[in-house]
Amino acid sequence: MKLLKNINNAIVLFAVLVTTSACNDYIEEDIYSDITSENFIDQDNADQLVVGVYTSMRTVYRDYTFKFDGTDIFANKGDLSSLSATNDYFNLTSSAGQSVWANNYGVIGKANFVINRYENQIEWSDSNLDAKAYGIAQAKGLRGLAYFNLVQQYGGVVLEVEEVQSIRTDYVRSSEQETYNLIIADLEAAIPDLEEAPETGRFSKRAAQHVLADVYLTRAYTSFGESTDFATAAALAEEAINGYDIRSQSFAELFAYDNQVNDEVLFAMQWGTSGFTADKDNNKHSLFMNQVANYPGVNRATTPYGFSDFSMMPTPYYYSLFAANDSRDDVTFHRAILADADDELKDASGNLLDIIVAGDTVVYYPKVALDAAELVEHLDRHWVYQPDEYLFGRPDAIAGVNYLYTLNAELTNFPIFKKFDDEDFNETRLGARDTYVFRVAETHLIAAEAYLGAGNSSQALFHINRVRERATGVANEYTSITIDDILDERALELAGEDNRWAVLKRTGKLEERIAQYNPQVIDHGAFDASIHLLRPIPASELQLSPETMTQNPGY
Repeated sequence: MKLLKNINNAIVLFAVLVTTSACNDYIEEDIYSDITSENFIDQDNADQLVVGVYTSMRTVYRDYTFKFDGTDIFANKGDLSSLSATNDYFNLTSSAGQSVWANNYGVIGKANFVINRYENQIEWSDSNLDAKAYGIAQAKGLRGLAYFNLVQQYGGVVLEVEEVQSIRTDYVRSSEQETYNLIIADLEAAIPDLEEAPETGRFSKRAAQHVLADVYLTRAYTSFGESTDFATAAALAEEAINGYDIRSQSFAELFAYDNQVNDEVLFAMQWGTSGFTADKDNNKHSLFMNQVANYPGVNRATTPYGFSDFSMMPTPYYYSLFAANDSRDDVTFHRAILADADDELKDASGNLLDIIVAGDTVVYYPKVALDAAELVEHLDRHWVYQPDEYLFGRPDAIAGVNYLYTLNAELTNFPIFKKFDDEDFNETRLGARDTYVFRVAETHLIAAEAYLGAGNSSQALFHINRVRERATGVANEYTSITIDDILDERALELAGEDNRWAVLKRTGKLEERIAQYNPQVIDHGAFDASIHLLRPIPASELQLSPETMTQNPGY
């Protein structure tokens, strides 16, 4: 992974450039070093600036704020009455989401830095003009992606396309339409100069086509969308797929730890095992799990499952989507939690009930509910949580068994996520597994949605069935298609990978689906479509430009 090896150098280079640039801009009378940005960057090392943009992009995809909370397939791990502003929309204020804004603008700032220096500072020989164009294309493509992340959440945002040279207090938001225009312009400018099969970890032509398809698809639903947007999105998705057959590998092979670089993945955030925190700091293995170390026989320091560092869990509705023949179930979930150390289960009086040996099942989550006799038999050997018990709270007591529910210290029990499992991590952090950002299965589902919007149901069926067939082995399983079919298939295929909130918002299904499937929203949700289809602009941005920056309605 050559790009990953370059990241530390890029971090150092950016630190030097920011420091020297600041000296040149603000403290011209003080010369601290003969090394300046003007003589330090040349055409031979300029690519390190581009690598620095990828470094910043990793923070975007390690931040899960606003992606999963408050949707139909993820909800709070607490009891039904628990409050969480990003999940139940109760008291959602401008104090939320600062990291989403800051991380994406961090990418934008570095991309602008690259574009300015590549265009205006570095002297390029004729033989290196392709390298110049390639560097600018990567920066514009990643800038377009960052702006797309922002516009889906906030609507129109501040459009900065120049390198920042001074502190400003007069930032003004552009309209949502203007923001989409810039995103499309950036991606369309980038695509001709991006590589078809670049070095692993870089933004490819097909990745950019995938994103641009998503952009046109999302714009198609807006009041300013153009009549050709659905068709354009479908055509771009076809180009991004480029004939690749996702059936060439199983879902299990796709997520195998030793197969992280594979042909289905269009773009991924790279992590590694170098020992540098910057290179080995993924945290995705800590998502969508309870505190398994609360179970006897599961050791916090040695468990292969990791340690929970996220307040969300899958909803009962999400679990219900998996058909009996859907192979994604076995890859997505751990339905049995195994002990990794010898231990004992004792009752409240200290009486020995069971001897636990490493490798024993401690908790079992059947996909299909056990009958009464089976349940009692299992509860003598381990706890069992039936499909309708994947929530906070204790099931009804069953007398005469070893594994009484009152002996389980963990009150929220559910099949934890498996597909993001890491093999090199430290509790909640320091993970080495790459994060898939875009892959061809999602491109198929973008194509299905775009063709459906364009009125071409036969092609929509082709693309959704291609994804379904890999999962179930059944060809042409869908014989008709609706937007809800696509949303369900996206959930099955992409849970924890795509931005579920943005997809539900785009399709006009957010309010309907959370009211049906999110337990806390059903209990006490405060969602208001006139407010909550946009996120609050962070308070810090309003304070920075108090005379010019505007808040979204209702906040």
